[in-house]
Amino acid sequence: MPDTSPDPGVPAAEPGSDAGPRPVDGRGRLLAALRRPGSRGQAVAALLLAVLGFAAVTQVRANGRDDSYVGARQGDLIQYINSLSLASQRAENEIAKLQKTRTSLGNDSQARRTALAQAKQRATTLGILAGTIPAQGPGIRVTVTSGGTAVGTNQLIDGLEELRDAGAEVIEINDRVRVVAQTSLKDTTQGAVVVDGTTLEPPYVIDAIGDPHTLATALDFADGFIAEVKSVGGKVKVTERKATDGIEVASVRTVKAPTYAKDDDTE
Repeated sequence: MPDTSPDPGVPAAEPGSDAGPRPVDGRGRLLAALRRPGSRGQAVAALLLAVLGFAAVTQVRANGRDDSYVGARQGDLIQYINSLSLASQRAENEIAKLQKTRTSLGNDSQARRTALAQAKQRATTLGILAGTIPAQGPGIRVTVTSGGTAVGTNQLIDGLEELRDAGAEVIEINDRVRVVAQTSLKDTTQGAVVVDGTTLEPPYVIDAIGDPHTLATALDFADGFIAEVKSVGGKVKVTERKATDGIEVASVRTVKAPTYAKDDDTE
């Protein structure tokens, strides 16, 4: 049998009316399709409307960005370009200045580190020579024992001078007194020696840091320190020590400010 169900897109004739179904245009069909819940047409229409809305918004935004230049004159466009070029040049100049500053800071930092390292090295050297810091290194140990006549200041001063002339950098006596340029020695009536206010008794042990062979040779030449000690009945034993089992000097001195000497700042 032929399908007699009314077309959903065509509104039915009103009761009592002789007129037939009214013609329906495309808009009416779309509205009718949207009124049907859950229909495929409804989903397709919603998707089309969403796509159309997104495209419209995108176009409006694009037009908004370009509107500022659409009606601009040629002179205005040239001015815009010049402004951008100047801003770019200023940015490049600022970058170059910052890079130059960074390089300068790096050079200054390296210079400060080098100067600090040199200052520390110089302070260490002066501290060793002045006897204000401990020291260690290769050298010799000289043990002096008395015989019939006590070994005194005459023999010890000669021995210290010979060690200094041979290049001894650090000298210590009996692990108690650090010998420096201002060191003084004095004999006592009991056969001992006072070194910088400290009384030392024999045997005297002199530790000297320097080249072991040179120091040992300096004490053993004709009429030198060893010969002089032997002439008063004493004995001298010299032991060379290399870097592996070198001399360790722990005694230090306190530096006092000079009373009369002043720094020459005439330059």
